[in-house]
Amino acid sequence: MKNIEVMVADETHEKYVDTILKTIADAAKVRGTGIAKRTHEYLATKMKEAKAVIALEGDNFAGFSYIETWGNKQYVTTSGLIVHPNYRGLGIAKRIKDMTFTLARTRWPHAKIFSLTSGAAVMTMNTQLGYKPVTFADLTDDEAFWKGCEGCINVDVLHRTGRKYCICTAMLYDPELYLPAKIPDDVLLRIRRLDRQERINEARREHEKEMKEKQEAEAN
Repeated sequence: MKNIEVMVADETHEKYVDTILKTIADAAKVRGTGIAKRTHEYLATKMKEAKAVIALEGDNFAGFSYIETWGNKQYVTTSGLIVHPNYRGLGIAKRIKDMTFTLARTRWPHAKIFSLTSGAAVMTMNTQLGYKPVTFADLTDDEAFWKGCEGCINVDVLHRTGRKYCICTAMLYDPELYLPAKIPDDVLLRIRRLDRQERINEARREHEKEMKEKQEAEAN
């Protein structure tokens, strides 16, 4: 049995980035599917920011995935899930998926987690974690996210459909659906209004404080 460790990546794992990118590209060619292209710098940054998960057997690369936030951290994606051919069939993909999901839920507990995938295995894992199939309209409208699709060979489908659907299936995990109690919409609206008013009041107090300090300084 192979001794494979799945861990949150850091800057020491940058040496594996080129191997990761090649493994992802090779897998996409074999499947004949598109994939959003990422640069060496992009994945290296994810490692430094504790937004990536890597699987290793000793010094040998076994698998990888990363997460990213969008829309002012209201949404999180788990992306780039890949297992090296030498380590497939060992359940590593599930272990990596579980780790990225836990990492996302830990860092941003109120964010909606979504995935765009054309792989049946990933769809199965997403379903087991509580993801539901959704339309693209249910995903983030953050243009920075959709720009990442421009490197995919199927981006023309996305453009032709007005970003309503593509080859990939959209799946979403909504943490609010798994809360132990449901807060009525009118109460949520009231809470948002209170929070907004509190922010306004805080800004007003800060402004008044600055004006007072300025007046005192001028008086002296």
